[in-house]
Amino acid sequence: MLEQLLTEQVNPASENIDALPTEQVLRIINAEDQRVAGAVAKEISHIAMAVDVIVDRMTKGGRLFYVGAGTSGRLGVLDAVECPPTFNVAPDLVQGLIAGGEGALHSAGEASEDDAGLGAADLAGRGFTSKDVLVGIAASGRTPYVLGAVEAARKLGAVTVGVSCTPDSELARAVEIPITPLPGPEILAGSTRMKAGTATKLVLNMLSTAAMIRLGLVFGNLMVNVQPRNTKLEDRARRIVAQATGVDRDIAGALLKQAGNDVKTAIVMGRLGISKENAERRLREAAGRVSRALKG
Repeated sequence: MLEQLLTEQVNPASENIDALPTEQVLRIINAEDQRVAGAVAKEISHIAMAVDVIVDRMTKGGRLFYVGAGTSGRLGVLDAVECPPTFNVAPDLVQGLIAGGEGALHSAGEASEDDAGLGAADLAGRGFTSKDVLVGIAASGRTPYVLGAVEAARKLGAVTVGVSCTPDSELARAVEIPITPLPGPEILAGSTRMKAGTATKLVLNMLSTAAMIRLGLVFGNLMVNVQPRNTKLEDRARRIVAQATGVDRDIAGALLKQAGNDVKTAIVMGRLGISKENAERRLREAAGRVSRALKG
């Protein structure tokens, strides 16, 4: 059965790769990688549906959960943990679950992926509710751990999304919103950490980033919700304020200081020439969206 999966097929482009010089090996890998973006592009309508659902649930108090095993699980955890430092959201707003727990992030523990009950139990252990959104991730579309979590989420009435890289997968049939990029057989047969993993990372980046944009955590293409908690972020915050207001770095730094190191407040103060208190009021009335606060 497994040999019939697209992710397990032998790729004709690389069947003699072990006998080739290094540069040619790399050119074959690179050529295959270029198929990934096109495969993801074909799924944009489904990705958009998922983003809109995620935004709707988050505005009503819901959260986003990723669940996967092996590479898929690690990619979900990676995307989740990057959201708080990038967008200054609560650590539990986007969560990643991986079969085998935290230990599986650095040491392979494939046996746990075959336990559907464990997927459901891990989800329950995080307090998952009907208000939340679950994104199941499995390149093959058949991982029991993921399918168990999806079944549990559906029983609760939560929205489920599935990311897989093989046609008409069991996961795609089990969820309301299937996302199925098909980058084709891997350079090394069955090594889904490669093209399938890259496709998955692109999809997850799109889900979380587009959701945060729609939630108003971005102004233009600037990460205005960043909190300057270290030297690098302090510098980034000054650059963001300078870019958004058209002032130089020194004035941007002064605005930030006056705004209590809040980037959004500093931008509204600088753009409208108003006090910290008035800028904060405008932002409250605009639900934290800088573009609305500037028009208010």
